[in-house]
Amino acid sequence: MANMTNDNENRVLNDRKRKLKRRKIRTAVILVLVAVVLFGLFECYSFYMQNGRWPWKKEAAPSVVQELTTQAYESSYNTQIDISGSVQAIETQEVKIRATGAVTGVYVEEGDRVVKGQLLATVDDTDQQYTVASLEKQIEVARVSGTTSQRDIELLEMQLESAKKKVEYTKAYANFDGVVVSVSISEGDYFDAGSAVMTIIDDSKLKATVEIDEIDIQMVDLGMPAVLTSDAVPGQSIQARVSYIPMVGRYSSQGIGVMDVEIVIDDPPAALKPGFSFEGTISIETEQVMLLVPQAAVTSSNGVSSVVRLNADGTRETVVVQVKYLGENVYQVLSGDIKAGDTLVYTPGSGSLGGFMSMMGGPSMGAVPMGSSSVSVIGGSDGPAMVF
Repeated sequence: MANMTNDNENRVLNDRKRKLKRRKIRTAVILVLVAVVLFGLFECYSFYMQNGRWPWKKEAAPSVVQELTTQAYESSYNTQIDISGSVQAIETQEVKIRATGAVTGVYVEEGDRVVKGQLLATVDDTDQQYTVASLEKQIEVARVSGTTSQRDIELLEMQLESAKKKVEYTKAYANFDGVVVSVSISEGDYFDAGSAVMTIIDDSKLKATVEIDEIDIQMVDLGMPAVLTSDAVPGQSIQARVSYIPMVGRYSSQGIGVMDVEIVIDDPPAALKPGFSFEGTISIETEQVMLLVPQAAVTSSNGVSSVVRLNADGTRETVVVQVKYLGENVYQVLSGDIKAGDTLVYTPGSGSLGGFMSMMGGPSMGAVPMGSSSVSVIGGSDGPAMVF
């Protein structure tokens, strides 16, 4: 019995030893595996830090950045400035009478031709004539009596002159040769001083006011010819000229500076009436020269455009420029230390954001907005005609 008990105890003890041994072996294996994994991760991380990629990723082929060169160049051209608007009479008179009273005469009708100084209408001048007669009588009596001082007589004469002017205030006259376009009174009407009674226009010439933006106005001079067309006279060219350029401009609703320039049609066709619309051009006779650079050479950032110039000694210099996109992948250089023949360096694909925006239908970065007038290049000595 004692032997059986000992055998059982030995068997249980041996089982415990075997389990403990297996546990130690399993723990050792797990520790080795963890160590191997950690070592592998460390090696992968070290490889990534040294090479910029994971070991299982293929090494990318080295990229080659190709730089290209181009040149700034000049192009000469003749210019036309597009204009539009509506014509007006060269002169307009709003006829007014400066006296109050009943209308005693209206001597013209709508459509009548009048000449300068012609009497047009009158109001009752009885009160004014009475005042004149009364003052004339007072002056006569004062001179005969001999008791009135010379100064008092002079004052009466001044009152008489004022009264005679008030008689004239009851009449309305034409200020120039023209045509009556409206009449708003009739004989017998009661009239308040200062109200308009009719309108006269001088239609021997027509004029129009056109907007020209702050860039184009530099090319415009008095007397420059303009050629107009109108639906009122289809197929006919109407000759005009620049008659007035203001001293100051204004800020338009489009956010640009403009000048309100006046043009005159000296011999308008009969079918062209005040209020009719037109389109046309002002011709710039002097040949213009502009400096151009390819779009790819211009880089724009934060609204600032620049190019990289390759100097004669091999050095490179970034030059800030102001440019205007003309289309056809070309910029005009408006300002900047760049001249024709300068060599420019650029990397394909790194050109102006303005070029991308222009292709998307929007304005280019650094481009100058245009106003109601626009410039057309109608002939270039260095290439085909362009419009911008």
